[in-house]
This record gives sequence, C-alpha cells and structure tokens, in this order.
Amino acid sequence: MSIFQNINFYTSVNDLKCLPLSAGMEVAFAGRSNAGKSSAINTLTNRGRLAYVSKTPGRTQLINYFQLREDLFLVDLPGYGYAKVPLAIRQHWERLLSTYLQTRTALSGLVLIMDARHPLTPLDLKMLDWFVPTGKSVHILLTKSDKLKRQQAIRTLSDVRMFLQRSYPQCTVQLFSSLHSKGIEEATVILCGWFGLDSNVANENVIL
Repeated sequence: MSIFQNINFYTSVNDLKCLPLSAGMEVAFAGRSNAGKSSAINTLTNRGRLAYVSKTPGRTQLINYFQLREDLFLVDLPGYGYAKVPLAIRQHWERLLSTYLQTRTALSGLVLIMDARHPLTPLDLKMLDWFVPTGKSVHILLTKSDKLKRQQAIRTLSDVRMFLQRSYPQCTVQLFSSLHSKGIEEATVILCGWFGLDSNVANENVIL
C-alpha cells in the first residue's frame, strides 16, 4: 500500500502571489506535455484520478497542490512544450515555472518526468538549468518505459545516467511505467527520503 494513498487535493493557483503560505515541505512534479506526469502521480499515490489525465497535451494549466500531511505537499506543475498553446500562455507558464523552481523556499526536490523514448530534450535541459543551481535534489522518471524493449530501456537508462553524471551530477534517474506499475518502490523511497518519511511505515501511521 502506498504511503501516499490518502493524499488529497488542496488547491490550484495560476499566479505566484496565490501560492499557499507554507512552513512545510513541497516536492514538485514537472515534465513535457504528454510525458506521463499525471499518470505517474496517480500511480505513485495509488489514486487513479488524483491528477487529471488527458490524451490532449497541455491540459494541466495550473499549479495543483496535493496535501499528504498538514506540512507536506506534492505539487503538479503545468506541462511544458506543447506548441499549440497560445504564445502568451506559454510565456506565462515559463515565467511561472522558472520563478517557482528558482525561488520557492518550501520546495525540497523536483521529480522531472521524461518520456523514455525521447529523454533529455532541450526543454528538459532548460528545466534542469533552472533548478539545479538551487542545489536541491532532482529525480528523473523515464516514463512509458514499457514502450521500449527491455534492452532498449536498459540502454536508455545507462545513456541518460552517464549524461547526468557528466553534466548534472546531483540528479538521479530510473525507469518507470504507469501501465505496468514498475518503478514505484524506487521512486517512493526517493520521495520518502526527501520528506523525511519511513517508506516502510504503514499508510495509516503516516497520513494525518
């Protein structure tokens, strides 16, 4: 059972001025539109409809907060890179994302979602360039790994890991599949470490 299973929606904001006042900790999820970000959140929390999943890219247009505990939050950031979104909205999202990632003091770590078939795109690297200078942790989920043959997936993971070791050594990476529920335990251990939770503790003993 996921220790995040009793997580609940908290609030949505479209402006940095409306961010919740927080003395606690936040972990943010970011990724290209249609990379599987919402599905990953739902899989990790074992809540099928917590984050909105759409076949249409660009539907996550707000910063969505989900409360794990009074002082702990998962934050679903707007997907980036969808060309059909009007320019003014794309520019607003970019300012929102970059400012949030660079200045949010409550933010403890970033889970960056990349499609395993197309990792390390220029926009993914831009996200890393915004966030890595903060010195905070980054964990990358190579989602939709089930779309690759086993050897392709292993090779992709190795290539991405080698690139990160050279260019972004504070980042960690793993394969992940929401469809086959693979990679959940590894990602959960990372998240619990950031939140200071024991990943072996039963759900009912963790959630308030």
